[in-house]
Amino acid sequence: MRYAIFFTPPAGDPLTLAAASWLGRSVYSGEAVDHPSVRGLGLHEIAFHTALPRRYGFHAVLMAPFQLHPDVTEAALLRELMRFAGTIEPLAIPPLHVGRLGDHLGLVPETPCRMIDLLAATVVQQFDSFRAPLTEAEIERRDPYALTAPQFANLYRWGNPYVMDEYRFHIDLTGPLDGDTMRRFASVLEGYFAPVIGDPVPFSNLALFVEREQGAPFQVHSLHPMGRVSARRIA
Repeated sequence: MRYAIFFTPPAGDPLTLAAASWLGRSVYSGEAVDHPSVRGLGLHEIAFHTALPRRYGFHAVLMAPFQLHPDVTEAALLRELMRFAGTIEPLAIPPLHVGRLGDHLGLVPETPCRMIDLLAATVVQQFDSFRAPLTEAEIERRDPYALTAPQFANLYRWGNPYVMDEYRFHIDLTGPLDGDTMRRFASVLEGYFAPVIGDPVPFSNLALFVEREQGAPFQVHSLHPMGRVSARRIA
C-alpha cells in the first residue's frame, strides 16, 4: 500500500466533475465515468491517452506516493495530517490554463504562486519521517543518471527529484503525446475546460490519496480542512 498527499478540489466542484469525465474515473468514488463527446477527438483516443493520469486521478502533487515507514501507522499519519492542516491557512491557486508539461498536457497556474511552492516544500519536510526510505532498486527505476544534480540530490534525500526548488505545481491531463496529437488535444482541452478554469481555485484541503495494492488506481482516502477549526466555523 502507498499513500500520497495531493491537492484535489472537493467532490462536487465543477472542475472535479469535468476532470472525472475527461479522465474517465472519479477519484472520490473510484468508479468509471463516461468520457465527454468532443469534436476533434474520438472516445477511444481520449481513453488511450488518459490511461496514465486516470490511474493517479485528478490531482496536483504535494508529496509524491510513498510507503509508510515500518515504525509508523496509518492512524498516526492521519492524526498528523489533521493537525498539520489546521496550522495552514487556506489559499487560492491562480487561474489555471492548459499547458505543455514536457510531452504531456495538463493544467498549470497562469502566474507563479510562491505560497503553493512553500506549502509543498513544508509538506515534504513535515511528513518525511512517515516515508519508508527508497531501496536501491527503487532509486534505479527512477533513472537517476538522467537527472540534474539538484534533482539527483532530492531523490536521495526526499525520495522524489521534483521537490523544493525543482517543484512545479501542475495537474496532468494526458500521457505522452507526439507533436500532431498534442496540438489536437491542446485545442480540445482548452475548449473543454474553459468553463471551469477562469477563476482562482480555492485550496482549502489537503487530500490523502491511497494506492491499496501495487498498480491499483489511486483514490481519495480523506480530505483534511486547512485552517483553524474556530475560523472555519466563523466562515
